[in-house]
Amino acid sequence: MRVETLSKKRKPHFAAKKSLRKLRGAMLTAGLVAAAPLMASGAGLTKVTARPAASGHVQHVALRSAEDMSMQAALDRSVRSLGLGRAARDGRLAVALVDITDPERPRMAQINGDQMFYAASLPKIAILLGAFQKAADNGEELDAATIAELEQMIRRSSNSAATDMLHRVGGTDYLAKVLQSPRYRLYDPALNGGLWVGKPYSASGATRRDPLHNISHGATAFQVARFYYLLETGRLVSPEASRKMKEIMGSPAIHHKFVAGLEKTHPDSQIFRKSGSWRIYHADSAIVERDGRRYIAVGLAQDPSGGTWMSELIVAMDNIVFDHTTRVAANKPSQQL
Repeated sequence: MRVETLSKKRKPHFAAKKSLRKLRGAMLTAGLVAAAPLMASGAGLTKVTARPAASGHVQHVALRSAEDMSMQAALDRSVRSLGLGRAARDGRLAVALVDITDPERPRMAQINGDQMFYAASLPKIAILLGAFQKAADNGEELDAATIAELEQMIRRSSNSAATDMLHRVGGTDYLAKVLQSPRYRLYDPALNGGLWVGKPYSASGATRRDPLHNISHGATAFQVARFYYLLETGRLVSPEASRKMKEIMGSPAIHHKFVAGLEKTHPDSQIFRKSGSWRIYHADSAIVERDGRRYIAVGLAQDPSGGTWMSELIVAMDNIVFDHTTRVAANKPSQQL
């Protein structure tokens, strides 16, 4: 069994056409999309659902099996204490937290982890993956100019760099193949979607919206967390490519949301990060490292105050990881880990 949050149904960012609804219905009938009954908990934030069939999704199962009930309870409490319980229940907030201090034994908690959101610039991490995968496909290495353009796309969130790189890797068709490939499955109907880039980051260009929700630039918190976990464990393209991608994601130039929250409380943190903002949609994601500990944090919001939520959530998630890791270390002699 896995734990998610209890949330009411809400409209996707873009209303799906009837044909897309029929497609999802067919997938549901075929068992490709999870649909389980709700079970309200005393906290009012969680529901219990049957785990989706693995169908060869080894990486999904590996991270799903890392769900930690004590971390989940702490995350639920933190969200409520920040006054965000209703936003979570209404489906306007999704959070994923993965303690990767020991990457071989990750510990995860999530709220609305499989809910698809419009994520603005956050899915530019998929273009980053596409650039390295395309180079590997062609037996090439990325030159210094390309690396510099990728840094502009990630660190400064340059839309022109993202649009140019998307064109250079082969457009939305190539990227969709990479994201849906058996190797990565970073967009997977069995998990209600995931990372998706279906349009250049410009006013022009063809649009290929995601097949389940009709969103142009989308993400789920769980699949973004998977991206970072695969990155940290050297499984995006290759260990060397993963190392270079992580380096590109370091030294963020935009100091808001997660970065702003940690700069106030723990300025010595190393942050490898990509965020996104558009109107009422706010997203952030990162690997955070400090004092020998590491964790993945993801937040997606649909609210004008979402940026402030992110700054507060990262502090709460940081506290959860450090408190939890300390307790695990203290109990290690008497526990079988």
